[in-house]
Amino acid sequence: MAHSDPATPQPRPFVFESRGAKALHFAIGQIQSRMQLGDPDALDLEYTRTMMAWLLFVPDPRRIAMIGLGGGSLAKFCHRHLPLARIEVAEINPQVIALRGEFQVPPDSERFSVLAMDGARFVRHAAGGFDALLIDGFDPDGMPDSLGTQRFYDDCRDALRPGGLLVVNLHLADPDYGLWVDRLRRSFGGALLTVDDSEHCNSIVFACQGPTFATYRPGLACPPPGLDAVAARWLLAAFARVVAVLPGR
Repeated sequence: MAHSDPATPQPRPFVFESRGAKALHFAIGQIQSRMQLGDPDALDLEYTRTMMAWLLFVPDPRRIAMIGLGGGSLAKFCHRHLPLARIEVAEINPQVIALRGEFQVPPDSERFSVLAMDGARFVRHAAGGFDALLIDGFDPDGMPDSLGTQRFYDDCRDALRPGGLLVVNLHLADPDYGLWVDRLRRSFGGALLTVDDSEHCNSIVFACQGPTFATYRPGLACPPPGLDAVAARWLLAAFARVVAVLPGR
């Protein structure tokens, strides 16, 4: 999660375990993250697999940034399956960070770090050059205002290298959904793809620096070279969903 004001008391998360899975919640009806106990690095929720479909366009990333740690699903997947990438995660809620051991999030190292800071501030002061920037920040009231402003999306664009990708998880039912998509389109010159999940709850927005989507010609939705078989198996259906909405399809 991420919040606009670090001085504001952060909501307290809790962990609920059942049927071979462990989930992070702020309220019992709101799953923030879920981990299969038998496969802790797998992407258990459909929207997370869709978010990782950015690998179609940036198959050999070296710098990945994330806003929102949650239970660490995306961070763990990238850490395991993209060994050449440096991964930085901004998470403002110290109580979420304190649960990283519960969800087997790797310890900080030369190629992996969790930063206790506001996500909007992290992006604004980033040195730039990210291959991918993944935004998945929510609290009990939804996505914080600071992660949906025009300034924030402009900062995200500036934090990417040419050809880099922004990936944003949005809730389709949020009354501001259309406003956020319009702002993203403005920041990225219209270079957007939106992919809704099968339950029409989450909408994943992909925005690119440059003509990436228009020039991409995959033929079939094949995994990028170098992606191991385990990761490819998890992501193949997500790749196909993204390819289906590419321009000219």
